[in-house]
Amino acid sequence: MTGQDPLSRNAFPADFTWGVATSSYQIEGGTKEDGRGPSIWDTFSGTPGRVVDGDTGEVAVEHFHRYEEDVALMADLGVEAYRFSVAWPRVQPTGSGPVNVAGLDFYDRLVDALLARGITPWATLYHWDLPQPLEDAGGWPVRATAERFAEYAGHVAQELGDRVGHFITLNEPWCSAFLGYGSGRHAPGRSDPAEALAASHHLLLGHGLAVETIRAAAPTAQVGITLNLYPVDGAHDGHGVADAVRRVDGLANRWFLDPVLRGAYPKDVVEDVRHLSDLSFVHDGDLDVVSAPLDFLGVNYYTRHVVAPGAFPGTVDVDFQGRGMPTTAMGWEVDPDGLFDILTRVTRDYGDLPLVMTENGAAFDDVLVDGRVHDEQRVEFLRGHLDAGRRAVEAGVPLAGYFAWSLMDNFEWAEGYAKRFGLVHVDFRTQERTVKDSGRWYSEFLTGTPY
Repeated sequence: MTGQDPLSRNAFPADFTWGVATSSYQIEGGTKEDGRGPSIWDTFSGTPGRVVDGDTGEVAVEHFHRYEEDVALMADLGVEAYRFSVAWPRVQPTGSGPVNVAGLDFYDRLVDALLARGITPWATLYHWDLPQPLEDAGGWPVRATAERFAEYAGHVAQELGDRVGHFITLNEPWCSAFLGYGSGRHAPGRSDPAEALAASHHLLLGHGLAVETIRAAAPTAQVGITLNLYPVDGAHDGHGVADAVRRVDGLANRWFLDPVLRGAYPKDVVEDVRHLSDLSFVHDGDLDVVSAPLDFLGVNYYTRHVVAPGAFPGTVDVDFQGRGMPTTAMGWEVDPDGLFDILTRVTRDYGDLPLVMTENGAAFDDVLVDGRVHDEQRVEFLRGHLDAGRRAVEAGVPLAGYFAWSLMDNFEWAEGYAKRFGLVHVDFRTQERTVKDSGRWYSEFLTGTPY
């Protein structure tokens, strides 16, 4: 690589996928249009005290109406692939039964618009917006939800599979299960550890069942799942630290990696949670379904966990600590080396399955001044993490793609509109889009031409 910028896209495989990512509830709006039903996030964000400033995704950034403008913007940036998510309640308003044709037509139009601009569509089938009627019937802690999800996935693949060649079943089931049903910080806002564990299994079961229905409807499509993964390090070498690392790594990483890629839950974590649940929701044959062979694994990476035992003697409490490194507006330490560590760890421990960085990005306190957003911190974030990806490729990791999170500022879940992750600034009053310096940098990285 003598004489070549090590961060040139030429340092990555020639067929490497370069894209941006979004999700339905965060950008679409139009929550009551064309027959869309309510989701758990409509209910959660409409409940006082759940979301910063009482924000909701009812309008979001109006992608439902502005998708052609947004696709044109991606094309102008030189983006080659777009990872979007399909809103289950737009396709099946009650979570089951007949397809809502008007709702599914939106994704037909979106996919056609992407292809017309030479942008490859990657469809995520579940990015947290469970139809509210399914939550009313028990939600993800109930086995039937997994079965309904597989049916829905088959409908979408049947409709879009002639043009969409990449499907992701779930986005970050850890968040859906443990933030949604454990801590209650995300929709549906329930706080029951046993239900959170049941939800985690039924999410994975739904994934495995959906792999079957997607492949039946779209046999040539590539299918994967996206997990949010973290390297976990000890804060020091003191008593109990190694066990804290083991337990956090177990629930954050191995609880999802092992059943999907090895067909079994990690035995040590099963023992850790035995006082919460007997795991009787795991039926014979389930893990064979969960571990259906995949074409790729999506990895979302934002930061590293550094842990120590908590302050209360005799408990399993864990203390998450900082190391004095620069942080994003979310308070997450910026640690590109952590991306290298988690990518190489997954390849070392789980084999040569292609990996795709399906999300990587940062929130900062962006300010629009005279038509520009000078977000140098985000530029450095991207530069550092792309370099970590380059190093992982050189180390033998079968890294096949990178999707920056996110295309544009949007509804950031429980943070509402207070946190901005976009490469494109959005004025939430006027919906005007302005490419930030980070978007300009990414565009030049992709195209070799200043934006």
